[in-house]
Amino acid sequence: MIDINSLLTKAVELNASDLHLSPDEAPIVRIDGDLKRLDHPKMPAKELKEVLIGILGETQLAIFKDKMEVDFSYVIPNVARFRVNIFVQHKGAAGAFRVIPLALPTFEKLELPEIFKDLCNFPNGLVIITGPTGSGKSTTLATMINYVNKESNKRKHIITIEDPIEFIYESGNCLIQQRELGTETQSFSNALRAALREDPDIILLGEMRDLETIQLALTAAETGHLVLTTMHTNSAAKSVDRIIDAFPAGEKEMIRVMMAESLQAVVAQSLLKRPKGGRLAAHEIMICIPAIRNLIREHKVPQIYSIIQTHQSLGMHTMEQHVADLLRHRQILPPETQTTIKPKPKAGIRPPPAE
Repeated sequence: MIDINSLLTKAVELNASDLHLSPDEAPIVRIDGDLKRLDHPKMPAKELKEVLIGILGETQLAIFKDKMEVDFSYVIPNVARFRVNIFVQHKGAAGAFRVIPLALPTFEKLELPEIFKDLCNFPNGLVIITGPTGSGKSTTLATMINYVNKESNKRKHIITIEDPIEFIYESGNCLIQQRELGTETQSFSNALRAALREDPDIILLGEMRDLETIQLALTAAETGHLVLTTMHTNSAAKSVDRIIDAFPAGEKEMIRVMMAESLQAVVAQSLLKRPKGGRLAAHEIMICIPAIRNLIREHKVPQIYSIIQTHQSLGMHTMEQHVADLLRHRQILPPETQTTIKPKPKAGIRPPPAE
């Protein structure tokens, strides 16, 4: 019988970021960006489906039956939380489990630049953490929220809207209220619209994923709230373009003006391998100084890159500049080796067979 809790616990022990359960396959974990098979029998499709459905609640089961996929969070006490997606592929039901540590991350543990603390101090506006899937965006946002709540002297009301809830916060200096899509709210846009009437100071929005949510996030940022959110782009400038391009042609000029006024910062993030194992985040950091606001307003977004390059004294840098600095200090492996160097296998795992 497949024991999901044992497999998830093993993934945590191996310091894996993800566990993949697929029909007629052995379990696979992702460690430092690389996929590795666990030393475990292949899982029959019928048995795997029964086990995966067995961890669904009534609401999640109804969604799965209707849409053939569902997102939710799963907890093993004293081990970890997991962000889960169960879906149907051609052989049957499968599951992807992202490990969310129980311990909240800190700036020191993640080795984030001090500028990230400054991003938490904006009284209002929009701060975007962007990057590909699995680049640690949620962890960076959690670090910022944890800092405001526990380490700063701020007394703020923080509302999070997540799909699903990942890190769990206990109110410290701040009042924190967390809402999960599908169980505590029907949509990001509904929750965000309601949040504007709930007296928040900071709104953490899991993702700006549709036009209505983007509109409401900009409105919240304009009306005195600090909005922290994520996107899936690989540079600061592309994030600006992505938001503007989401709007109809007739509204783009107005949105450029709104963005120029409300955007405070964009951080593009990527995880790179360390020489001795593990990964470290590299960043591109854009702070909206007047020159950048003018470029956004005047539809000259491509010129933002040169502004970032030449204003390192303000805490900005391009991804290339930061990677070069990390390489100079031997904190990461060279980029050309990032996908080819394999760390020494840990006990209990074996590499997938060669194709």
